[in-house]
Amino acid sequence: MEDLTSPLQDVRGAECAADTSDDALLRQFADGDAVAARQLTDRLGPRCFSVAMRMLGNRAEAEDVTQDAMMRLWQMASNWVPGQAKVSTWLYRVTLNLCVDVQRKKKPDRLDDAPEPEDEDLSAAERLQNAARKDALQSALSQLPDRQRQAVILRHIEELPNPEIAGIMGISTEAVESLTARGKRALAAILAGRQDELGYDDG
Repeated sequence: MEDLTSPLQDVRGAECAADTSDDALLRQFADGDAVAARQLTDRLGPRCFSVAMRMLGNRAEAEDVTQDAMMRLWQMASNWVPGQAKVSTWLYRVTLNLCVDVQRKKKPDRLDDAPEPEDEDLSAAERLQNAARKDALQSALSQLPDRQRQAVILRHIEELPNPEIAGIMGISTEAVESLTARGKRALAAILAGRQDELGYDDG
């Protein structure tokens, strides 16, 4: 009988985890619940890595930043005050700061990024075109000023609302809107030079 109920209990546990807030999971970890740490890592880790990858353009560095950011989250778990901010907002802010630190320490040479996993449903030509588009976008992002790049990544790639971005970056919502608008215009201007080559349209 126990063997029959265990899978059902696992499913219920997964459903409960999905309904548990980031705040609650962080409190549970602070109380010694290692499972809560794994659940929060699974939830926030990929988002943290996505931001770091776009900021740095280098997979190894993005992975290091993600691990460092998550470690800092665990270190401050016992001091977390629920309701003062979103856990994800705090983590994005730490991630951006760590990325800035990495950029300051390294020389401005070109970075070799590990290739993205290929989508086997696409033809070879489609994969090449997608890779070219990703490379062009990453190259264009790297040419933006730091604050514009941060705002564009958070708004148009991570699709966060402006008020949350303002909290992450420590600026006003109006400043976020200004940075995003200027970043978009600069990005479009940079990409325009390769528009015909890569098949970008005007939309």
